[in-house]
Amino acid sequence: MSHPPPPTPLTRILITAGPTHEPIDSVRFIGNRSSGRMGCALADEAARRGWSATLLLGPAPALPTDSRVRVRRFRTCEDLRGLLREEFGNTDVLVMAAAVADYRPKIDPAMWNGKFRRHSTNLTLELEPTPDLLAEISTSRKPGQLLIGFALEPRGELVASALAKLDRKGVDLVVGNPLETMDSPDIEATLFAKGGTSTPAPKMSKDAFAAWLMDRIVPMASSAKVSS
Repeated sequence: MSHPPPPTPLTRILITAGPTHEPIDSVRFIGNRSSGRMGCALADEAARRGWSATLLLGPAPALPTDSRVRVRRFRTCEDLRGLLREEFGNTDVLVMAAAVADYRPKIDPAMWNGKFRRHSTNLTLELEPTPDLLAEISTSRKPGQLLIGFALEPRGELVASALAKLDRKGVDLVVGNPLETMDSPDIEATLFAKGGTSTPAPKMSKDAFAAWLMDRIVPMASSAKVSS
């Protein structure tokens, strides 16, 4: 008696979104204006297509609307680093849409439970670089895993920066977005791939772009699974 083939496992996608908040003390932090909307839209679109979607979401107001999206929260770069280490080994596609701080205050962690008081003298903060999470995680990638990064850069520097990021971070695709469109509900992106090829997308809403990007990720993910 023949048995039906086992069901095809769901493609697992891991998406990071939102800013990091790097503490100065217990009430103040260094952060950025990332809303998390792009990552949430991607998670919703992946779930709509039947993928297993996990969203690592920073301190942002946006939330996914699809109840099938699994959400884990982070605050700092180090928090996100720990979540990536836990989740990356069990994913097929990683999309790093989070706006991770490049620097954080170099402060004794004991100060995070206190508060700096106002004085009449200047206060100087020393900043230290944060780890490059995407470059770091890419060193542990397994055959068949697809990695996608984002680059928000001034329009005149976008192409050079995105192509450099492809090589430096060891990823398969980079979504380049002009800095001039920050805070806009729309996105005006170009998708860069290894070998220097680029595919511009028309200006569109972030929800529409999520579908546009997933249309290009799906065949690449399928091909990577087969070749692995």
